[in-house]
Amino acid sequence: MSGSKIHWGWSIGLAGGAAWVGWWPAQHEFWHIAGGYTLAFLGYLGLMSKGGPPVKHLFALAILARLLLWPAMPQLSDDIYRFLWDGRLILSGINPFAATPAELMGWPRLPNGITPELFARLNSPEYFTIYPPVAQGIFALSCLAFPESIYGSTMLMKAFLFCFELGSIWLLPKLLARVGLSERAAFWYLLNPLILVEVMGNLHFEGAMVFFLVAALWGLHRKKLALSALAMALAVAAKLLPLIFMPFLIRLLGIKGSIRYFALMGAVLLLLFGPLLGQAFFDGFGSSLDLYFRRFEFNASVYYLLRWAGYQWAGYNLIAWIGPSLAVGTFFGVLLLAYKEAQQGGEPMRMGYWLAAICLYLAFTPTVHPWYVALPLLLSCFTRFRFPVAWSILVPLTYINYQGGVYHENLAVVALEYLAVAGWGVWEWRWGSAAKKSPTAA
Repeated sequence: MSGSKIHWGWSIGLAGGAAWVGWWPAQHEFWHIAGGYTLAFLGYLGLMSKGGPPVKHLFALAILARLLLWPAMPQLSDDIYRFLWDGRLILSGINPFAATPAELMGWPRLPNGITPELFARLNSPEYFTIYPPVAQGIFALSCLAFPESIYGSTMLMKAFLFCFELGSIWLLPKLLARVGLSERAAFWYLLNPLILVEVMGNLHFEGAMVFFLVAALWGLHRKKLALSALAMALAVAAKLLPLIFMPFLIRLLGIKGSIRYFALMGAVLLLLFGPLLGQAFFDGFGSSLDLYFRRFEFNASVYYLLRWAGYQWAGYNLIAWIGPSLAVGTFFGVLLLAYKEAQQGGEPMRMGYWLAAICLYLAFTPTVHPWYVALPLLLSCFTRFRFPVAWSILVPLTYINYQGGVYHENLAVVALEYLAVAGWGVWEWRWGSAAKKSPTAA
């Protein structure tokens, strides 16, 4: 069989498998999800192997695969209903951080579009929202355009994400080429089935965060610091996670440059968060962050080990102490990584340290949803490390927790996931094919 036919076969497998997962299985239909992902990842690995198709083919496939998923309603996540809830509240002049949905349903008069039917579809009605202003703005615009249509609002939100994804498809290969790396490495992220399904299928705003982060890195490499600071602020306003990389910018920019950069970032963030600021925001957002570290738990690694130790020692779950302690550990761990990176000198940026920082955060956090792997997967494109690819293959196995319609966490799957990913990562670091053995290696 000719190479071209093989490439088309891999492409059909990737696009078809991702489309299957994005269109048909419900969250509790694990074996249908696993089958689609298996087909998609086989196609993906075939395309990314040596002797793969031309880059133009990969570009076209990255766009086509996203177009196939655009019209589908999210199948594996019900977060869309919270997006609609928040957007409709904003259009009614109500700060979405002002009250939990459960509290709001007790109001004598409900805002326009806030109905018992929508409330029944929310997955955490007793908790405050957690979504930053870029996401909230898109929620509101989508509900403004389609005030009574769930499908219409959803498709417009996906249109925004599709534009962000197009931006990443255009800019990420250019950035890699600019720093002396292969454009093909970008497709470890751009064609990854997990990214296709979780961003364009399930409507997670990691797609927006990734585009703005890539734009910020592009600005840094082009010495356009104002553009970079603006893009970095937008990345933070899409998802808060890029804040973890700020310590690494101090060495790169110097003290004076850092002050200017962070001041501009802060000004943009103030403008973006401004419409939401107030006592309601600080109370609601603070409550959500507190719950994230003190109550939520899903697919964790280090936290689960400490939770088990807590049960052995105290006889109950010590999450109220373990969660915040791990957050503090992450903070100082990232500072240590930034310090070690600064001591290296020489080349402008070492994305291996950024990758180590986000992996440290994900190792210590009590909650790791599949789409959280987007950021380490992106950063791995700039390095020799491919363990985030293995992680993206294994993390969809956590959908087994929903099998049968009743949530039950399968700790054997969690153990398999993290033992395999950690083992692969250690092997790459110590015995990988690259000559350099430090996390600075690209």
